[in-house]
Amino acid sequence: MAFFTPDFLQFFIELAPNNHKDWFDLNRKRYEKSVKEPFKDFVEHMIKEIAKTDASFKDLEAKDCIFRINRDIRFSKDKTPYKMNVSAVVAPEGKKSKAVNGVYFEFGPEHVRVYGGVYEIDKEDLLTVREGIANDLKGFQEAYSNPRFKKVFGTILGEKNKVIPKELKEAAEKEPLIFNKQWYFYAQFDAETVLDPKLDQLLLDCFEAGKPVEHYFNKLIKRN
Repeated sequence: MAFFTPDFLQFFIELAPNNHKDWFDLNRKRYEKSVKEPFKDFVEHMIKEIAKTDASFKDLEAKDCIFRINRDIRFSKDKTPYKMNVSAVVAPEGKKSKAVNGVYFEFGPEHVRVYGGVYEIDKEDLLTVREGIANDLKGFQEAYSNPRFKKVFGTILGEKNKVIPKELKEAAEKEPLIFNKQWYFYAQFDAETVLDPKLDQLLLDCFEAGKPVEHYFNKLIKRN
C-alpha cells in the first residue's frame, strides 16, 4: 500500500524557499497530515515487518526511531530551522541503539536514501574493528563482495585516517578499508519512489542486502 500522497513531496518543495517558523506554523496541519502522520505509520509498519524475522525489534516504537524535523542550528552557519527531509532508524532501541543491525532511511524532495553500516564509533571500537578486519581479511572481503550487497549498495564508504597503528599497515596494504574510521553504505532512489506502493518492500530488500556487512561488524564489536 502507498503511505504517502504527492503532497508529501510538494510540502518540502514549498518549504525550501520558505524555511522559517511563520510559514511552517501556517502549514503545520498540512505537515501533520501529509508528512508527520504518514511517516509515523510507515515506520510502525517497517518495525512490524522486520520484527517478523527478528525478535529484537518487536518492542520497538516509532517515536523511538524518528528524528525531529527541527535542525540543530546552535553551531551551524545555516540557521534555517527545518530539515528538508524526514528520517528514521529502525534498529534495536531505535535512535539510542548501538547495534550494527537495522536500517536508516530518509525521504525528501531530492531523493530516497537507505543507509547501513557503521557511521559513529568510539576510539576503542575503532581499533577493535580494524584489528578484526586485519585478522580476517577473507571474511571481510567476502561480506562486502556479496553479490546482493554489491548490486544494491555498490561499496563501503567513509572518512579515512592517514595514519594507523604500524602493526596494521601490512594488512592495510591488502585491504585499504582498514584506514577507514567509518564504514557505511547507502542506496539512492528517485524522490518519487516515496509514492510507490512497494516502498516498504524496497527498504526491506535493502535491509536484507546489507546484512552480510552489518553482521560482520556487529560480531566484531559485540553490539547487541
